[in-house]
Amino acid sequence: MNLRKTFATALLGSACLTAPAQAATEIQWWHAMGGELGEKVNAIADGFNKAQSDYKIVPVYKGSYSETMTGAVAAFRAHQAPAIVQVFEVGTATMMAAKGAVYPVYKLMADTKQPFDPKAYLPAVTGYYTDSKGNMLSLPFNSSTPVMYVNKDAFKKAGLNPDQPPKTWPEMETAAKALQKAGTACGFTTGWPSWVQIENFSAWNNIPIGTKENGIAGLDAELTINSPAHVKHIADLALWQKSKIFDYGGARLRRRAEVL
Repeated sequence: MNLRKTFATALLGSACLTAPAQAATEIQWWHAMGGELGEKVNAIADGFNKAQSDYKIVPVYKGSYSETMTGAVAAFRAHQAPAIVQVFEVGTATMMAAKGAVYPVYKLMADTKQPFDPKAYLPAVTGYYTDSKGNMLSLPFNSSTPVMYVNKDAFKKAGLNPDQPPKTWPEMETAAKALQKAGTACGFTTGWPSWVQIENFSAWNNIPIGTKENGIAGLDAELTINSPAHVKHIADLALWQKSKIFDYGGARLRRRAEVL
């Protein structure tokens, strides 16, 4: 089992199917990619626009992931929805339940007779956005995976080998204690704990996080994150927080730490 934080493109309404006219038909594409990633999105849209003259993709940065989805929901209710919106994986259930608001990608491709092969995507990505009947609901756009950063200078100062970073949680605890003993205030921290410390932890250990195929097969799914492995891991984090071996500074807040 391999869960990744993936972002899908949901098609709202039918604006994207407007017939070509003499003037290029504008297609609003709302997204949550800021900074360098936002520049990549603009480059993709620019490349498409230059490749033909019938349509013009207009990428619009709408803020954070949650702000983008919330804005799209509000726009749909006001009958001013964009043709395309990027939604992060946390919004999957909301999109799946928004009947009449989202045009499922499998149906869009079939209706417009466009070739579409879900197997072209990574199985973990395809599976996340496919319903229990095997229908792919949204178009995968990008996929993220957690990355661990190591401060090699701090490792050397603590007598640790920077070329052999921790590979297990017990090793992480040992390294964090050594870093703290050498003068580092915080041994390690993490962003997005529900994703990294629950979803990815579960994936690596092949432990479900919920019933009904981790929630994909129905909205009446129940969380199963009270397993012995989950409880022990969260208890360890809580214990480490007390001595600042681990120090949580918020999902999006970047704090100084030697191991992320």
